[in-house]
Amino acid sequence: MDDIENRRGTALENIDLTGARFLRVDLTGSTFRAVGLHGVVMRDVEVSGTSIDGEIESLVVNGVDVVPLVEAELDRRHPERALLRATTADGFRAAWDVNERLWAETVARARLLPEQRLHESVGEEWSFVQTLRHLAFASQAWVGRGVLGDPSPWHPLSLPWDGMEPREGVPHDRDARPALDDALAVRLAAMALVRRALDRLTDEQLDVPGPPLVGPGWPDEGKMLTPRKCLRVVLNEEWWHRRYAERDLAVLESRS
Repeated sequence: MDDIENRRGTALENIDLTGARFLRVDLTGSTFRAVGLHGVVMRDVEVSGTSIDGEIESLVVNGVDVVPLVEAELDRRHPERALLRATTADGFRAAWDVNERLWAETVARARLLPEQRLHESVGEEWSFVQTLRHLAFASQAWVGRGVLGDPSPWHPLSLPWDGMEPREGVPHDRDARPALDDALAVRLAAMALVRRALDRLTDEQLDVPGPPLVGPGWPDEGKMLTPRKCLRVVLNEEWWHRRYAERDLAVLESRS
């Protein structure tokens, strides 16, 4: 491969490579973040030591769709995942009960660390405090705005995902460093908002779209969302970010 142009360490950001062709390209040690890989075809590839985390609907490896196998294994390891697929109002309430319990355990674990550790990033991921702020945003956006109809439910410490374009009235201060208790207060208020919506939810309401969303924000203005969709998004965010938080807490504990 001596005749290949050396572009090692190149940073490709905000680039649309739809339909691109990669031939004799070495991606060893590369990092992909916030990348769309829909409809990608890979042939004659060599893969080892590769880690993928994300929303994966189908992934065929050597003729086998491995996603059902991964999903079954995750369910085996984490039986509470089945609750994410709730189909009734009572099912969503039960799922939130478990989520509250699991997150209480995670927060208790985090409190055993010096607070400055909870502002540290592991592998360029969000810190623990940033994760709390992001989950507050998710609950406020999808339940406060999407279900309860509040056009601007966010707290100044709420944290959208990194790639979100600036939107009028939506906070996006990634570098804020609030105390754990301050971030947790925002987070718990957002969780209480979800609980309030769940307490009055009926099966008949689950698939009834609300009125069009008003004003700039997230989800987008004009969308009409059902409680089922919004609650599933929130539960998915809650489960995955707790998993990431637990993974990173283990690293932070090893640093102490």
